Amino acid sequence: MERIIKMDKYVCIPCEYVYDPEVGDPENDIPPGTRFEDLPDDWQCPVCFVDKDEFEKVAS
Repeated sequence: MERIIKMDKYVCIPCEYVYDPEVGDPENDIPPGTRFEDLPDDWQCPVCFVDKDEFEKVAS
């Protein structure tokens, strides 16, 4: 039986962009399957360019 691991989505507080780990961030060479926690420390919102600390986990 295959085990499914659910990865959390995160929303940018200023612009409401949602980082979905199943999609990644192809414009910034972040492949699908990359958890938010594993994004580089210098990664920024691709829409409004704020830092990772401006994101919060989307309630499940």
